[in-house]
Amino acid sequence: MKDSKQVRILGIDLGKNIYHLFGVNEQGRPVLRKKLKRKEFLNYLANLPPCLIGMEACGGSNHWAREISKLGHEVKLMAPQLVKPYVKGNKNDFNDAEGICEAVSRPSMRFVEIKTIEQQDIQALHRIRQSLVKSRTALSNQIRGLLAEYGIVVGKGLSQVRKRIPEILEDGENGLTAQFRRWLRQQLEAFYGLDAQIKEHTKEIEVICRENETSRRLKAIPGLGAQGATAIVAAYGNASHYSSGRQFAASIGLVPRQNSTGGKSVLLGISKRGDKYIRTLLIHGARAVITHLGDKQDKRSRWLRALVGRRGVNRAAVALANKNARTIWALLTRGDHYQMA
Repeated sequence: MKDSKQVRILGIDLGKNIYHLFGVNEQGRPVLRKKLKRKEFLNYLANLPPCLIGMEACGGSNHWAREISKLGHEVKLMAPQLVKPYVKGNKNDFNDAEGICEAVSRPSMRFVEIKTIEQQDIQALHRIRQSLVKSRTALSNQIRGLLAEYGIVVGKGLSQVRKRIPEILEDGENGLTAQFRRWLRQQLEAFYGLDAQIKEHTKEIEVICRENETSRRLKAIPGLGAQGATAIVAAYGNASHYSSGRQFAASIGLVPRQNSTGGKSVLLGISKRGDKYIRTLLIHGARAVITHLGDKQDKRSRWLRALVGRRGVNRAAVALANKNARTIWALLTRGDHYQMA
C-alpha cells in the first residue's frame, strides 16, 4: 500500500502526537496505510493530491480541519458515535482510521460543521464562564456544609451566602473559633473572586453579542438572551449542515425519544441529545417567557397560555424551546430578522 497518489478518500485517526491514516482509491481499494508523527503530518498531506478527508469531531479536530483545508483537501468531521458502527474487528488505531474512511464516504452520513477561530474563541469564553459558575456553586455548598457542622444553618441560594456569611463572621457569640473564622473569611473572599470573574465574562459575552450581527438577530427571539445567542453562533455557525428546523431541534435533544416497532409508535421524554449547555439555555429562556406571560394577547402568548393550561409549565417550556430552535434555524440559514407574529 505505497501508491499514495491514487488516494481519493482518506480516513485519519487523530491523536496527541501520532496520527494513523487509511486511504482508498476511486474503486474503494486500500492504497494507503501509514502512521505519522505530529511534525510530519501536514508536510505529508501537502504532497498528496486533493482528496476527501474524514476525521472524528474530537479535541483539536477543528484546528486540523482548517489547516488541512488550506492544502486543497475537502475535510469533513463526523461525530464519533456515528463512526463506531463502521469500525471492523477489535479497536485499534488503524481499524479506527479505516472505519472513518468508510464512514465519510457514506451518502447518508451526517457531518459536523468546522468551526472558525472566532467561533472557538466564543465557545472557550462560554466554557470558562460555565466552569466558574460550577466552582462558585460548589464553594457555596461547601461553606454551608461546614457551617452546618457548627450548628449554623444557611439557606439555599447564592444570595443567602452573600448576606449571611458576613453576619456570621461579625457575630462573636456564635461559638466559632478564631481559626475557623479566618478560614471562613478566606472562603468568602474566594467566593467574591469567582463572582467578579463571572460578571466580567458575562459583560464580555454581551459585548460580543452587540458586535456580532448574527447574535443580534438571534437575541430578538423572546427567551434568547446574549448568552444563548452567542453560544448558538459559536456552536452551529450558519446551521447549513441541517436540512430543516426540525432536524436542528432534534440535534439539540428537544424532540421525543422513540421506541417504535411493528408499526406501533411509542414516544417517550425528550432525547437530550447534542449540546446540553445550549439545550439548558433554551429551556431556561422559555421558562422566563412563561413566567412573564401575564395577560399578553399576541398569537404566541395565547398559544403558550393554552399549552400551559393543558400540559403544565415544564412541557410548555420544552415546547417553546423547540419552537425557538426552529426559529433560530430559519434565521441562521436565511439571514432574516425575527418578527413577532
